[in-house]
Amino acid sequence: MKLYTHPLSGHAHRATAMLSLLNVDHETVLVDLQTGAHKQPEYLKISPLGQVPALVDGDVTLRDSTSILTYLAMQYDADRTWLPTDPVAAAQVQEWLTTSVKEVFEGPCGARIAKFFGVPIDYDGAVEKTHALMNTMFEPRLAENDWLVGNRPTIADVANYGYIAAVEEAGVSLADYPNVKAWLARLEALDGFPKIQSVAEIMGAAA
Repeated sequence: MKLYTHPLSGHAHRATAMLSLLNVDHETVLVDLQTGAHKQPEYLKISPLGQVPALVDGDVTLRDSTSILTYLAMQYDADRTWLPTDPVAAAQVQEWLTTSVKEVFEGPCGARIAKFFGVPIDYDGAVEKTHALMNTMFEPRLAENDWLVGNRPTIADVANYGYIAAVEEAGVSLADYPNVKAWLARLEALDGFPKIQSVAEIMGAAA
């Protein structure tokens, strides 16, 4: 198994975290985004949109972070604790996966990439979306439950963690969301769960 990744990608962190939590043996392949390795023909054969992460497991090739989470949870978690088999719980997990690739992408992720990577995204708009998302979805849910779905962590939590955990580095305070901060800490306390690295840590190591 090979995971194509880059430490600056919150999307890639999802796959990295799941592989670590499940203790799945794999090879990590760094895709150098700064030099455009993700747009080279060889990589585009694996990930046609030129994005990370991508996962190759034998004959299986996956190019989307949430599909990778689903695959790993179904293929390598025999007890199905990370993706429940109950129809209602599975559907609730899917709701939060969708949130991770839309609202979290537009809010916390948008603020981060606007702040650090010069992408032409409305930073103030992304900050506003982040606070709206925390107030309407995450803080209320986590005020009544330790996890996004059910009574234990699922891939819903893994998918939503990275960009929310990193958003304060982008200048967006989570001080008004104590239940969100407690949820982040619970995830980071799980055996095998890797805390997302800051941009400063990664860029400092690369310097």
